[in-house]
Amino acid sequence: MNIINRFHNWRRKQRWNKQYKNGRWENLKKPIEAERYRTIIKFIKAFGTKTPTILDLGCGEGVLNNYLESQLFKSFLGVDFSKVSIDKAQSKHYPKTNFIVADLHTFIPPNKVDVIILNEAFYYVQESEKRKVLDRILAKLNNNGILIVSIFREGHGCWEYFENLEKIDFTIVKTDEEMRYWKIGVFKKP
Repeated sequence: MNIINRFHNWRRKQRWNKQYKNGRWENLKKPIEAERYRTIIKFIKAFGTKTPTILDLGCGEGVLNNYLESQLFKSFLGVDFSKVSIDKAQSKHYPKTNFIVADLHTFIPPNKVDVIILNEAFYYVQESEKRKVLDRILAKLNNNGILIVSIFREGHGCWEYFENLEKIDFTIVKTDEEMRYWKIGVFKKP
């Protein structure tokens, strides 16, 4: 990343920390979001290995863990850009779960995993870095592993990066609000 992009990244980090501190993302805990989280879990159960190792990139405060039963997985690593969100996630003491602060633009997963989740995170990756980020995380996906991608509404500039992967399933999670929906796909490496 060049110096200008690093500056913008630093500025984004300040903004995310401030937003989490001020409660801007509390809406992710509302019932209208529940079906999206349940769909991600349904895909883990349907297409993941039995008791998988899970990597959640862009985990925020760990809201997915509110819906995830600990017997479903072997280990869970949540990663987010915001230290404030990770501090909130860690305070919940979810079983078999760790949370770390890391920048998706440069993060290298420490181990291979069975499930990688990009839940409302990929469109925040800078356009010039999306291919590199995706290649880096896919290198840490086990051969029989799955990638679950959830994107709010259309996610322009995102879905084309997953076209070279094997699509296993895809759905649209709709709500009663006209403009509130998510597209969720499950992929495997080719």
